[in-house]
Amino acid sequence: MHYRITLAGEVESEVDDPGFFLAPHGKSYPESELEATLRFFFRDDLVGRSQQPARCAFVARYEWLKRQLEFDETQFPIHSCDRFEQWFTEFHAQSVTLIFASAFMNNPSSMFGHTFLRIDQEGQTPETRILAYTINYSADVPPDAGIAFAYKGITGMYRGYFSTIPYYLKVKEYRDFENRDLWEYQLNLSEEQITNLLRHAWELGNAYFDYYFFKENCAYHLLSLLEIANPALRLTEEFSGWTIPADTVRLLTSQPGLVGDIIYRPSRSTQILRQRELFSQDDNQWLLQIVENPAEIQVRSFQSQPISTKIKILDLASDYLRYKTVDVPDEASLYRELTREVLLARSQLKQPSLPPFIEPFTLQPESGHDTSRVSVGVGWREDETFEELAIRGAYHDLLDPETGYTPGAQIEIFGLHMRHYARRNQLRVERFTLLDILSLSPIDRLFRAPSWKIKIGHESLRHGTCRYCSSGNLNGGAGAAVQWSGIGTPTFFGFGEIDANVSTGFQRNHRIGGGSTIGMLANPHPRWGVLITATYLHFPIGERSDDTRIFFGQRLTISQNLTARLEYRHRRDDNDVVFSVQAFF
Repeated sequence: MHYRITLAGEVESEVDDPGFFLAPHGKSYPESELEATLRFFFRDDLVGRSQQPARCAFVARYEWLKRQLEFDETQFPIHSCDRFEQWFTEFHAQSVTLIFASAFMNNPSSMFGHTFLRIDQEGQTPETRILAYTINYSADVPPDAGIAFAYKGITGMYRGYFSTIPYYLKVKEYRDFENRDLWEYQLNLSEEQITNLLRHAWELGNAYFDYYFFKENCAYHLLSLLEIANPALRLTEEFSGWTIPADTVRLLTSQPGLVGDIIYRPSRSTQILRQRELFSQDDNQWLLQIVENPAEIQVRSFQSQPISTKIKILDLASDYLRYKTVDVPDEASLYRELTREVLLARSQLKQPSLPPFIEPFTLQPESGHDTSRVSVGVGWREDETFEELAIRGAYHDLLDPETGYTPGAQIEIFGLHMRHYARRNQLRVERFTLLDILSLSPIDRLFRAPSWKIKIGHESLRHGTCRYCSSGNLNGGAGAAVQWSGIGTPTFFGFGEIDANVSTGFQRNHRIGGGSTIGMLANPHPRWGVLITATYLHFPIGERSDDTRIFFGQRLTISQNLTARLEYRHRRDDNDVVFSVQAFF
């Protein structure tokens, strides 16, 4: 029934659909719900959103109570639960697999990744599992929700529903449309546990939950479903403030014997990028020419290439053109025609293609650091020394160890930096980050996704006669990034941006302007990361002024959840250096 103890010490179900309860106040009174449930088993009333007898609408309740009370089924009315039996039989369930879809930065609801379950059938092979059904939980969001999605998703104003969808549709959505890598975790559940899970999944078709983006999201409610399968797991107790999909995967893999094989399913863009890495300069040039004009296939210089070279170029060209068919729907017909020409040429080469081995750009999520962070540091600012204590609610920044996270993606939420200045014995808030998101998407001749950023927070700055002014800040921008294949595979990026500040230290208490940022992110060694940025901003509105900012930071990874950093920040008439040790939890 999903009952929990609230902060007020009262019992309440997390289910919000009145149709899930058979007692008028069953959401808050379990004893009343138990009594009403037993009464309805003796009746023919149609209940729930599915409008069935209680025994058929809530089959998991019925089976559990039958085991606990050992009641005589012959005392109940005869109800044939054909709808449930047909639904259950269609699964032919043999095992359950948890699927993790990597973060997708261009959709706010998917920035932290997504999890769902796949029900694997008897006799399926690794190739045919794409035909299996999934159990998915998501918010019912209207099209073009816009800015309303943020506050409605955070405050629980959307309804969340469980649904059953074929896996191939989810693969098409995540891997092909959104270019998200998929990780499949086979779960070791017994036949009885799988049956319990499916029975309760059927019941949840009669219910909705208020969807909370940070807490009661896809990951949280899948854990509650797995707890029904095996109550000894007690998974949801680990998440009281927020539930991040990567953390739930990390929790599941830590359960002894629960997770079996782990399978990687790369996105279409990952496949293309990895295969291009193996191409010579001439191969890449042919690829670029053919995707723009398949007539290039017929030129003599291409026809004279070894057949193995022609096969790998044409195979990748068709993969890329199919990717563009989805990526640019307005020109889908053009790319379909180009794909047809390439495939026609490929069909003339009678040798089969060898399936390529695709190495992920980053490992599975449980291999990365935990998502909350605390750090202690010491530093110097102008003529003063200080000690610093910082804590971050979630989740990852550009200088954090990249393993297990989407490269070039930064999401920081609820970050607080406190400093104690020794000379004046003053404790103050140095920085507070409400939200800081940055996405670096390297572009080349084939991929041209923009990079972007947005930041909302508070910072301490030196301005005029004000030594440490408190300033609210809103910053956002768009730009581009390119990646070089040299040592550390550095990513060079640039943004055009707007910047707004509110502080009593400014004339008219505010300033609004814009400018640009350039920078470089590199990992010269798996344990060593470097980030350098330089920013110039001009403020023509409010206080007329300029600002120049320089940041240089480097990180040394000590262990999976322990790092050390050295950071230098420069602003006009203001410099500080801080060395810190950071622990993730």
